[in-house]
Amino acid sequence: MAKILIVDDEPDIRALVRRYAEREGYETREAANGIEAVSMCREDDFDVVIMDAMMPELDGFSACKEIRAEKDVPVIMLSARGEEYDKLFGFETGADDYVVKPFSPRELMARVKVVIGRRGAKDSGGVKIGNIRIDTLGRLVYISGEKTELTAKEYDLLLYLIENKGIVLTREQIMNAVWGCDYFSADRTVDWQIKQLRARLGDCRNYIVTVRGVGYKFETEN
Repeated sequence: MAKILIVDDEPDIRALVRRYAEREGYETREAANGIEAVSMCREDDFDVVIMDAMMPELDGFSACKEIRAEKDVPVIMLSARGEEYDKLFGFETGADDYVVKPFSPRELMARVKVVIGRRGAKDSGGVKIGNIRIDTLGRLVYISGEKTELTAKEYDLLLYLIENKGIVLTREQIMNAVWGCDYFSADRTVDWQIKQLRARLGDCRNYIVTVRGVGYKFETEN
C-alpha cells in the first residue's frame, strides 16, 4: 500500500485530499506546515508528498527543497498561483508535478497514480510495452529488440506518453510535463516533436494515436 503525506495549512484541504486518497487505497498522514513535513519525511518514508506551496512557518517550495536534498521522494505541489514563473520555480525546487488550486481531487489522484507508476518504473530499471523496451536507468530505448537513438526530449516525451498509456493528453499537458511550462506555440512544438518521435519508432509509430481536436494518446492496440 502506497503511503502519502498531505501537507497543507488548511484542514479542509487536507481532509478532502485524504478522503479521496483513502478511497484509492492509499495510506495517508498529514502535516500542517513545511517544518512538520520535513520532520516527518526524515522519520518516515513516503511514496508521494502532496505539498501546498504557500504555508506559514516554512513554505512548500523551501520544504520541498529540503526534503529532496535528503530523500528521493516524489513531490506534487499545490498552489493557487498558476503563472509560468511559479510552475518553473516549483520544478526547480524539485517538484515532480504542479497542480493549480482550485483542483479536481480526481485529477489529483490520477496524477498521484502516474507519479507512483513512474517511480516504480524507475526503481525496476525498465519499462516493456508492446515492442518497445526502455532501460530507464540508462535512458536507452529498444524498438523490436534494436537499440534506437533518441534525443533527450524525444526520450522524455516517449516515457511520458507510456506512463499515461490509454489517457488522452492535450498538447498543453504534454508541453507542461515534458518542457516544464506552457508556451503560446505549444501546438506547433508538440506536433513537430511527435512527428520526429514517430519517425524514430519505426514499426511502433502507430502506438502514438492522434485524437483529433484534443491531442494524443499512447496505445499498443488500435
